Amino acid sequence: MPELRSGVRQSRLRAKKVEDLVAQDPADNLVAAAPTVAVRRGRGRGGRGGGRGTARGRGGRGRGVPVIDLDPDQPCEVLPGAAVGGCAAGGTLPIEEFADKALKMDGGSAEKIAGGEDEGTASPVPEKVQVGQSPQYKVERKLGKGGFGQVYVGRRISGGTERTGPDAYEVALKFEHRNSKGCNYGPPYEWQVYSALNGCYGVPWVHYKGRQGDYYVLVMDILGPSLWDVWNSFGQTMTANMVACIAVEAISILEKLHAKGFVHGDVKPENFLLGQPGSPDEKKLFLIDLGLASRWKEGGPSGQHVEYDQKPDIFRGTIRYASVHAHLGRTGSRRDDLESLAYTLIFLLRGRLPWQGYQGENKSFLVCKKKMATSPDLLCCFCPPPFKLFLETVTNMRFDEEPNYSKLISLFDELIEPQHLRPIRIDGALKAGQKRGRLLVNLEEDEQPKKKVRLGSPANQWISVYNARRPMKQRYHYNVADARLHQHIEKGNEDGLFISSVASSANLWALIMDAGTGFTSQVYELSPIFLHKDWIMEQWEHNYYISAIAGATNGSSLVVMSKGTPYTQQSYKVSESFPYKWINKKWKEGFHVTSMTTAGSRWGVVMSRNSGYSEQVVELDFLYPSEGIHRRWENGYRITSTAATGDQAAFILSIPKRKLMDETQETLRTSAFPSNHVKVNWLR
Repeated sequence: MPELRSGVRQSRLRAKKVEDLVAQDPADNLVAAAPTVAVRRGRGRGGRGGGRGTARGRGGRGRGVPVIDLDPDQPCEVLPGAAVGGCAAGGTLPIEEFADKALKMDGGSAEKIAGGEDEGTASPVPEKVQVGQSPQYKVERKLGKGGFGQVYVGRRISGGTERTGPDAYEVALKFEHRNSKGCNYGPPYEWQVYSALNGCYGVPWVHYKGRQGDYYVLVMDILGPSLWDVWNSFGQTMTANMVACIAVEAISILEKLHAKGFVHGDVKPENFLLGQPGSPDEKKLFLIDLGLASRWKEGGPSGQHVEYDQKPDIFRGTIRYASVHAHLGRTGSRRDDLESLAYTLIFLLRGRLPWQGYQGENKSFLVCKKKMATSPDLLCCFCPPPFKLFLETVTNMRFDEEPNYSKLISLFDELIEPQHLRPIRIDGALKAGQKRGRLLVNLEEDEQPKKKVRLGSPANQWISVYNARRPMKQRYHYNVADARLHQHIEKGNEDGLFISSVASSANLWALIMDAGTGFTSQVYELSPIFLHKDWIMEQWEHNYYISAIAGATNGSSLVVMSKGTPYTQQSYKVSESFPYKWINKKWKEGFHVTSMTTAGSRWGVVMSRNSGYSEQVVELDFLYPSEGIHRRWENGYRITSTAATGDQAAFILSIPKRKLMDETQETLRTSAFPSNHVKVNWLR
């Protein structure tokens, strides 16, 4: 193989596109293997190190970005202590080894339901209620129970002549026990949201609130049946006209709520209620239950969008209707409410969603996987065209993108019948429509077409990571069979090169070898065992540390261990799901991820002390997480490890302790090993 020089001269973040690419940058003196990056159904392993990294994986298309150095269920809130939320739930193998000794660690996960107390242990709700300046109410029949409390009918003991408002003779009383989750530090967070939104279009009025005995109590307008109830009463189906009316009014309600700086976080049929039967509002739509609401916009004069983040061990929402981003633990934004609304509308129209029926502790993972694998064409194949257009629009939105609510409402115009035939009032949508005509005049010319993100079809890709370095000798080998591996490595060693990165595809190996690793000695093992524990521990005893790993489809692995690394202690874990919970624990102990790989559905993650990094984050997705990676780049992170199974792709992004002279990083996605592009970059 020819020996060519490397070195990228740009100090900006750059992203190139040859079938797609992306960018990032590693620590100066850290050599960590970056296994694979995959999306949809492909398999692959990848590597990063020395300055160039390759990864075989599966990924959806996405734009490269500039700069950088070389992508009815109950509401549920899974928190860091509980398990790897919807993205990595499932059993884990009890394997964890340290440089000084081997320890065993129990795997597993659990889903924690947010909110309400256990009815069997909580004290009964009071028979009568009076909070603040409210009248006294008698507590009557129970209306329902959710993740964030219980709701009862409250009948005014004396006075009260109205059907709604503070003088109503009947109200809804929402009780939340003082010991329930969310009330540990005082009144429920939901109170703050209702205070900020009181009077917001489509949100029921809260007239009084306070504490009585063991309960925090909200006194609210009583409403009628939920869309879930109506759907059931109609034989579990709704007409296109009715669902279109629901769509435009729900979009209008969400627009007003978003304008106040909040996202709802739990949009579903059970949380949309009609007004009281027989009242003027019986056909009016309301959105209830703000227990999972959060701010998408910072409070105060700045009004900036909240920062992007992803924490795969946190899930908030209802599994059936949650957005894919919520499943993956990303910060909630306006797009998530709209994606949940899309699933709600399709459910009401079709009567079922393709991901219903999954069970078990990894239910959220399976549902999210199914959502990503179901294209809008397939999901909406029996729906009128506006529903598919709506779904495509909202699932292609960026994290901080402002929705074009008027355009979204206009999609359903053709399905809405004359006023006297409308089963749902669309007051909010009609008000929006008064200005919609002007806004939509040149809509098609003003907007650039977006690339579709969720195509529902698998794609195999190599993801290569390029980092700017000083000129040095470097070479690559790819499509290497087991029998020829030793020959290439020995020749490289004779020429003063050490392995900096390894990857595998179709049970063949790819190697990057270079002279800039800083290693003084290196050993490797090609084993039929995935990350052969005994051999690794033996090398640890001789002061070698894992510097690159790759796993093959057949379960074998290539482990490279080196002397001359900066590491002082090392630990690794093998698990059947991405071990974010374990990674988060090790971060707190001063470790950082330095290598990752996969074999089939199994993950192998290596973490080291004294890695040269100050901070790390994870981007985990079923597609190449282009937007997340670009946002991390903008905040100074660089890709330092990658890996992928046939389902998921994981990227570790790090901030080096020592600022590099040249921070350029690029990533490239191609269908085959990018040999020509590697040579081009070497010559730059």
